[in-house]
Amino acid sequence: MRWTADQWGTGFTANVGVTNLGAARNSWSVTFTFPGDQRVTGAWNATVSQSGSAVTARNAGWNGTLPAGATVTFGLQATYSGTNGRPTDFRLDGATCTATG
Repeated sequence: MRWTADQWGTGFTANVGVTNLGAARNSWSVTFTFPGDQRVTGAWNATVSQSGSAVTARNAGWNGTLPAGATVTFGLQATYSGTNGRPTDFRLDGATCTATG
């Protein structure tokens, strides 16, 4: 899993890359938890929803196929108050992801 963010004032964009280390998938979902008061306002290359601090990104209709060893990338725009800490507990279809960047 790779998370890169650019922030300004009380907003930020983030690009997320997750590599599938398991079997090929016909659809995927990535979940993570924000540590602060971040709120997703938009996304690209995925359908992103948020409940409290928990965020779920699901494949778009055109990028659901994820072969073994392949990487899916998506992004989001969000707001925050206070500090903008990096999310925790990244998972691909429930399997824990290891951060690489």
